[in-house]
Amino acid sequence: MVHGIEQEYTLLQKDVNWPLGWPIGGYPGPQGPYYCAAGADKAFGRDIVDAHYKACLYAGINISGINGEVMPGQWEFQVGPSVGIAASDQLWVARYILERITEVAGVVLSLDPKPIPGDWNGAGAHTNYSTKSMREAGGYGVIKTAIEKLGKRHAQHIAAYGEGNERRLTGHHETADINTFKWGVADRGASIRVGRDTEKDGKGYFEDRRPASNMDPYVVTSMIAETTLLL
Repeated sequence: MVHGIEQEYTLLQKDVNWPLGWPIGGYPGPQGPYYCAAGADKAFGRDIVDAHYKACLYAGINISGINGEVMPGQWEFQVGPSVGIAASDQLWVARYILERITEVAGVVLSLDPKPIPGDWNGAGAHTNYSTKSMREAGGYGVIKTAIEKLGKRHAQHIAAYGEGNERRLTGHHETADINTFKWGVADRGASIRVGRDTEKDGKGYFEDRRPASNMDPYVVTSMIAETTLLL
């Protein structure tokens, strides 16, 4: 089995517990121009993000990308695709490296799934998953069977997918409601999202969008494997 994990996180100004780049005691402009953006008025903390990316490469982490997130001051890096437990090992070390780099920069790293209440995106750790049979001809049917199994154990997965996740999974801000399980193709508001290429090719992988940014990757990846392969 292969996993790829998308780790979202928020950079906070030290002592004030407020996102980097936000005016103290105030708010930036509404969400919209910040996702994957460039520019001093839209991307806050890129020096930290780039230093983390380079340090992960130097350490041998299979880090595959970085991007600015929807909420300003929030970023994401991706680890994988990696086989089996390796994705969790590498995410854990990548988190540690990020903690050390933010320490040097005098910035606080937050993995809280909803650091700012209100009309702001939360932070997740979307987990991409496939098995050999999903990536071969006819794999789309295998994927749909696996998703059906995940739906039957939705409550058990949610209980293990990160503390405070109920503040993030509201059915708004690109999430499905915490009590609802649904899947769809290219649906950012689904519990499980299947890519358009996977549907078109009839094989590939799917993305579990439910895990919170503070999830334990060993728990999440093992639960997905257990539910889809052993039950």
